[in-house]
Amino acid sequence: MDKNEIINLSITSLSSDGSGVGRHSGMAVFVPYTAPGDEVCIKIVKVRKNCAFGRVEKILTPSPDRIAPDCPAFGKCGGCVYRHLSYGAELRTKEQMVADAMRRIGKIDLAPEPILGAAQPDGYRNKAQYPVSQSDGNLLIGFYAPRSHRVIDCRTCRLQPREFETALAVFDSYIRTYNISCYDEQTGRGLLRHIYLRRAEATGEVMACAVINGQSLPHSPALVELLRQAVPGLKSVCLNINRERTNVILGNACKTLWGDGYITDVLCGNRIRISPLSFYQVNRTQAERLYGKVLDYLSPHGTETVLDLYCGAGTIGLSLARHVRQVIGAEIVEQAVSDARVNAQINGITNARFFCADAGEAASRLKQEGIRPDAIIVDPPRKGCSEELLRVITSMSPDKLIYVSCDPATLARDCARLTADGWRVNAYTPVDLFPRTAHCETVAELFL
Repeated sequence: MDKNEIINLSITSLSSDGSGVGRHSGMAVFVPYTAPGDEVCIKIVKVRKNCAFGRVEKILTPSPDRIAPDCPAFGKCGGCVYRHLSYGAELRTKEQMVADAMRRIGKIDLAPEPILGAAQPDGYRNKAQYPVSQSDGNLLIGFYAPRSHRVIDCRTCRLQPREFETALAVFDSYIRTYNISCYDEQTGRGLLRHIYLRRAEATGEVMACAVINGQSLPHSPALVELLRQAVPGLKSVCLNINRERTNVILGNACKTLWGDGYITDVLCGNRIRISPLSFYQVNRTQAERLYGKVLDYLSPHGTETVLDLYCGAGTIGLSLARHVRQVIGAEIVEQAVSDARVNAQINGITNARFFCADAGEAASRLKQEGIRPDAIIVDPPRKGCSEELLRVITSMSPDKLIYVSCDPATLARDCARLTADGWRVNAYTPVDLFPRTAHCETVAELFL
């Protein structure tokens, strides 16, 4: 194939990033926003040694799973990749994606338990980080285009609650009224980098946070007053300070402009305090189902010591605390550890303790203290666990490891490493915490 060549292609499967896959002249061709069963006419936009990439010119015969996209930003914004598929087809795709990763990367020939799909695949996100940009005199607030940092203006997102759209309108007015400069990644200049919003589903409390390239925000009392008048449930307005030349969204320092500096949600019966830097699952309803599966796999008798690594604000450990003898949580973000301790206190949970350390350091520290956990839970970032941490976990000889993962590939890789050290994957369940996107959560149960 050659670049710019026009070909007809049958789409037979989907890749891990949601692109359709077909074969032409023995070569795999990846085409975004297509569906298995589509017959399409495409233009080749890139050719590599073993694969090619195309763009749809015309859908010749649509897949039975294809539906009409209901978002004007679909295909432009880098968020949803499955909005052209029925939700049932999306769930089948994700379940197969997890199974394929476990078999191909993890060498684990075990079928997953049925995927736990969402009852409501829209409006579920309790957090959004909107980059802001100024281009040719236009103010852009929205999301990045796929594989770029070019901002696509998108104030109304079907994945977000309506309060976020209201808050963005306030920020738009504030930026224009007071001539607030927007950050430019190329020059490192400009003040406002992101608008960061969080909402507690159970309580309706909302946090608005401006991520800035500076120490203060001009006319911040006016912004606070505008937000208080317009946004239902507003509980806190904050600044996050990020002066680094980086594409990392949040800095390490936060200032409270108004309110308590946090919001409170209810998860698995526990009240959870959420600060700007606290990790908290973006889909509360599906997180409860995920944590329920963790509890099922743990099958506690009430006598267990459970080590919760990457514990964030303590949500997993606290959901288990009333079912075990004690929970010990570790997290590298100090503010999240502080939240976890407060969350234990406000829920009257006395058998959970939390400390600040990275996962490897925490596991080593407890081993030196002579603490042997009966079970270890890990919920690492997308990159998964380090080999060193997995070795330390194995050396602690827990009876069970529960691995919560947001990336099937790194989960499968780590399961392969663990099975080489004597672990056995007993079961795993995909959980769709991120409907309409390419991402899928998985929880796996391993025995030593």
